[in-house]
Amino acid sequence: MKPDILVIWPNRPEQMAMLDAAYTLHRLDHAADPKALLAEVSDQITAVVTTGGKGLDAEMIRQLPNLQIVASSGVGYDTIYIAACTERGIVVTNTPDVLTDDVADTAIMLLLAARRQLVQADRYVRSGEWGRKGPYPLLSAMRGKRLGIVGLGRIGQAIAARAAPMGCEIAYTGRTKKPESAYSFEPDLKSLAHWSDILVVATSGGAGTQGLIGADIISALGPKGTLINIARGSVVDEKAMIAALSSGDLGSAGLDVYCNEPDIDPQFRQLKNTVLYPHHASGTIETRNAMAQLVVDNLAAFFQDQPVLTPVN
Repeated sequence: MKPDILVIWPNRPEQMAMLDAAYTLHRLDHAADPKALLAEVSDQITAVVTTGGKGLDAEMIRQLPNLQIVASSGVGYDTIYIAACTERGIVVTNTPDVLTDDVADTAIMLLLAARRQLVQADRYVRSGEWGRKGPYPLLSAMRGKRLGIVGLGRIGQAIAARAAPMGCEIAYTGRTKKPESAYSFEPDLKSLAHWSDILVVATSGGAGTQGLIGADIISALGPKGTLINIARGSVVDEKAMIAALSSGDLGSAGLDVYCNEPDIDPQFRQLKNTVLYPHHASGTIETRNAMAQLVVDNLAAFFQDQPVLTPVN
C-alpha cells in the first residue's frame, strides 16, 4: 500500500505529480471542510507536506497519531512544532541551500532599492515631476558603507559575498563567532547597529529571536540607516520600526517579511521610505522547482529507509 500523505500546502505541478504517483494524497489545501477531512483520514496519515509559512502546530500533530515525517518546503521551520515532533520521533525536513542565492539576491535588491530610492524615483519619472522639477536629488553611494549582518548563516554569508565587491565594509553578529569568517564579529547587536549604515536581518525566526530588532536597535541604526529584513517578520518590532520610519528616526527599510502575512499592517502602505516585497525572496521558477524536488527526495529517502537529505531534528 502507498503511504498516506496530508498536503497542507502544494508543491510545484511536476513534483505534485511525482507525489501523486508514489503516495496516496489527501489534499487539505483543497478541502471544502478541512476539519472533516482531517477527522476522516487522521489515523492513516504517515507524512505531511507543508511550507515554512503554513507550518504544523502542536494540535494538528496531536491529531495525527501515526505521523512519521514532516517535509516542509522552505528554510525556516519556526512555524513547525519541532519539540512535539522530536518527542514523538517524527522526522522534520526543510529545503536549505537551494534558495540561498535567490534570497541573498533579494536582500541586495531591497538594499539598493531602498538606498537609491528606486520606488520614489520611479514615481518621480511617471508623475512628470522630472520634467517639472528637474533632476532627482543626489543620493549616497554604496562604496565605503558599513553593512552589518544579523546572522551569518548560509544566507548571511551569501549576502556578504555580494556586498563586499560593492565596496562595503562588513561585520556581523550571531550566537557564536565564526572562526573561518574574514568579516569582523561584533557580539553586541546594539553596537553593530550603531556602527552600521545598513543592517541586514538574516537570522532564523522563532521564540528565541522574536522582537530581537527592537526600538533600541532601530534607534542605534539611526536616521541615515537602512534596515533590510529577509528573515522573519517576528524578528523585528514592527510598531517600533513603523514609528521610526514615519518620524524619520530610521532612514529607510526594505522588507520581504512581516508579522501578519499577507494582511500586513496598513501603515506600511503610507511609508514612502520603505520598499515592500511580498515574502517572495525565493520566488523564482528555478528555486521553487528545486525546493519542491527536495521535498520529494526527502520523502523518497525516508520511505526507502534511507537517511533524509536535509533533516531539521
